[in-house]
Amino acid sequence: MQIPLQIAFHGLDKSDAIEERVREKVAKLEQFSDRITGCRVVIEVHHKNTSHLHKKGEPYHISIFISVPGDELVVKRDPKDVNVNEDILIALRDAFQTMERQVRDWTTRQRDRQQKQAAVS
Repeated sequence: MQIPLQIAFHGLDKSDAIEERVREKVAKLEQFSDRITGCRVVIEVHHKNTSHLHKKGEPYHISIFISVPGDELVVKRDPKDVNVNEDILIALRDAFQTMERQVRDWTTRQRDRQQKQAAVS
């Protein structure tokens, strides 16, 4: 990756364990494409009240932005059901599974485009 991985926490404290899990997930994405130039991951909790206390059970919102040549792949997991993604590890797993499909699809499209161009030449 040309640009260092960016991880942001909003509405919750920074966690070294969660950062390490995100780094592992991003490394796995890089196995599917060596053309990833940057990645930004945002982990958020939207509080329903104005209190600064974190209420147990509030869903985690995960956004992943992957930069590839000429494009940006985006996954935003904003659950509408308050019972969804109460566990941050499950929220991360689900978001990264969706991003993995996008990276694989993008890689396949790029390979197909290159093959068509080679066939025309």
